[in-house]
Amino acid sequence: MSTEQTAVNLTITESAQDYLAELLAKQDDVIGVRVFITQPGTPKAETCIAYCRDGDLNDADIIRDYPKFKAYFDGRSVPFLDEGFIDYSSDRMGGQLTIKAPNARLPRVSEDSPLEDQINYVLYNEVNPSLAAHGGEVSLLEITEDKLAVLKFGGGCQGCGMVDVTLKEGVEKTLLEKVPGLSGVKDSTDHTNTDNAYFK
Repeated sequence: MSTEQTAVNLTITESAQDYLAELLAKQDDVIGVRVFITQPGTPKAETCIAYCRDGDLNDADIIRDYPKFKAYFDGRSVPFLDEGFIDYSSDRMGGQLTIKAPNARLPRVSEDSPLEDQINYVLYNEVNPSLAAHGGEVSLLEITEDKLAVLKFGGGCQGCGMVDVTLKEGVEKTLLEKVPGLSGVKDSTDHTNTDNAYFK
């Protein structure tokens, strides 16, 4: 774990620090807050803040000390948290914590990025725009130990009679070409439901 002070370009305002410290004081087993982004670099990216417990720690985490608590930033999320901020404003209803990360959805992917990020980048920026013409989309479910990408087809792709061709000739070919280290692609979708299928 890294304790670099300058590695995370995200601001937690004083009001947010006070509010988070107040919340943390009411918890017994937490060691700080954890800031992370789910599906970073994709249109579905969500910026999250949660209580951090011992079991949540990761070797790639970057730790930052604030006056009243510690913040643990998910290492993989750090590039996407750039220029972000966490603020708290009180109002008559009690108050609101705001988290903004303007770069969360921007693709910041290189050959050194995790395999998952590289695959998502190709799916969202190259594969899905093509499938969208048929009302379809594909998303990554998991990566197996032997570096096989397990995909889920949706929209017009689900139940489509041409999905095997799309998978082999389009999606797999593109992913293997663009993502070094990936061994292959597998479809997890149940194609027996043909209600929305583009080709039946």
